[in-house]
Parts: sequence; C-alpha cells; structure tokens
Amino acid sequence: MNIRLDGKRALVTGGNSGIGKAIALGLAEAGARVAINYIAHPEAAQALKEQIEHDGGEALTIEADVSDLHGVAGMFTTLDSSWGGIDILVNNAGIDGERAEGWEADPASWKKVIDINLLGAFYCAREALRRMVPQKSGVVLNVTSVHEEIAWSGYSAYTASKAAVSMLTKTLAQEAAPYGVRLLAVAPGAIKTPINRSVWSDPQSRKDLLEKIPLGRIGEPEEIARMAVALVSDAASYVT
Repeated sequence: MNIRLDGKRALVTGGNSGIGKAIALGLAEAGARVAINYIAHPEAAQALKEQIEHDGGEALTIEADVSDLHGVAGMFTTLDSSWGGIDILVNNAGIDGERAEGWEADPASWKKVIDINLLGAFYCAREALRRMVPQKSGVVLNVTSVHEEIAWSGYSAYTASKAAVSMLTKTLAQEAAPYGVRLLAVAPGAIKTPINRSVWSDPQSRKDLLEKIPLGRIGEPEEIARMAVALVSDAASYVT
C-alpha cells in the first residue's frame, strides 16, 4: 500500500525534536505540507524545515507556547494566512516534569505539566476542529503514552495528563465523527528520544527497562512516525 498525503496541510506541535521531528519528516515524505511548531531551539526547527525543503517538500516553522491560549490562536491564524487552513493536527508537544513523590511535588511545577500536556492538546484541538468541522474533513492525532494506563512513580502530573488526553481524544472523536472528522491517539512505550536519554544511556536503567519490554528493545521515533502517517491517511478512514 502506497500511503500518500499530497496536498494535505499538517501541523506538528513540538515538532523540532524526538517523536515530533520523526512525524514531521514522515508526513513530509508522504507529500504533506508541514508546519513545525516549537517553543525552544529555533535552530533545530529551521534545520528541519531546510531538510524537508531539500528533499522536495514544503514546510514552515511557527513559534508558539501550546499552553498559552492566545499563542495557539495566533499559530492557527498563521496557518490560515499561509495555507488557508489545516487538514492534520499532531498534538505532540509535552514534558514529563520534575520527578517528585506526590506529597513532595511543587504545585506550580505539577500544574505546568498539565498546562502543556493537557490544556495544550485541548487548545490546539479546539482550534483545529473549528476549521475541520465546517470543512467536514480532517484528522487530529494526539500523542499520549503507555503511562496513560501504567503508573509511573514520581511523575503523577505526567501520568494524569496523559490519561486525561486519552479520554479527551475519545470524547472529541465522538463529537466530531458526524462531521467526517477523525480523532486518534498513539500511546508510545519506551522510545529512544532526548527526553528520556538519562534512562536509555545509563546501563543499569536500560537493563531494567528492557526487562519490562516483551520485544526486548527500545523503539525508534521513526517507528511511531510510520504509524502516525498511516493513521492520519485515508488508509485509516474508518478509524476514530
């Protein structure tokens, strides 16, 4: 099956590194125009844009804090003026936060994780759906985590936020389905990205992690990207 996304307008939040970067490259390879959202490391976003363009694709970079409602609105206004709207949103931006037992957690740090992971996903989905529902087409793909179901000591904000995004996805999918708009989520397990480098680069931590994975290895960002491309394509037209 040759999956193509020619002409589709896509936005990937947190798209300049890790899983987001891999998804952005995968979408571009399939023919989509890709907007790369970032909040830090503009040089990485620019380098990714240039890589996509070098390979014959079309891309743009947009700086915006997904936890800021007005910043998100401005990002989608940029998409409107640049490409006339959006067909694919990948809500990938997220943080795991500072490790702390629940009774020792700093409330401000805890809330920051919720603001980015949950409210950020909602703000972006809200703006995307306000465009997709009237055009009666579009796909929103949320990147959650296996920790939407599996507890992770020291990261209660992260696990709570990912579980919430899972139910948010299901509810919005139910609401948008009558309009031909699909909402989906992928929940990666252990993936080799910069955010968890401290785990997979430490021999003891890596050994402990691998014992929990039936396949016996850590996943690569490109493996998540391939699934993401398939899910947002017409190959998955009956999946929501």
